[in-house]
Amino acid sequence: MSSDDQTPARKRLSRDERRRQLLDVAWRLVREEGTDALSLGRLAEQAGVTKPVVYDHFETRAGLLLALYQEYDARQSQMLEQALARCEASLVSRAQVIAEAYVDCVISQGREIPGVSAALAGSPEMEALKRAYEQPFLDKCREALAGFSPSGTVGKAGMRLLVGAADALSQSAAAGELEAGQAKAELQAAIVAMVERQ
Repeated sequence: MSSDDQTPARKRLSRDERRRQLLDVAWRLVREEGTDALSLGRLAEQAGVTKPVVYDHFETRAGLLLALYQEYDARQSQMLEQALARCEASLVSRAQVIAEAYVDCVISQGREIPGVSAALAGSPEMEALKRAYEQPFLDKCREALAGFSPSGTVGKAGMRLLVGAADALSQSAAAGELEAGQAKAELQAAIVAMVERQ
């Protein structure tokens, strides 16, 4: 047999490369089949690896869902940070930047993140971890907005209002129920009103 007839050996992925591959396949599965179809066994099958490889990276389905949410949250925080760095120092401008970053991030993730988020809300432990991942994003928003509040701060209730409105409007835009621009404008107005009431 000539060397031309031999199939090349498959390149072994590094641990980080394998994790990236598994996360990419998991996002695709959620997008195509929904969160309920996502299991570690199904992920192994779709990624072309053995179950122990997947279990070594995520241990449980909840661990996989948390990894997906953490990746999404990190992307959202990065988008916000970059937008705030270019933003003028006014309440309207900062509220606009926060609204645009939030809605754009959810839309860029498609319909996957609502399913992942809902699956995490199924247990108190997972909901607590999800909230912990959200905290850096909320801290950035609070820091960006606090100086425009009559009291000089934005309380927890105000930040929860921001997240609730942002989630609802962004998911409606991602589902096609609202135009993205409409969702952003409503969220911007809600943020401005919330800060002015503090």
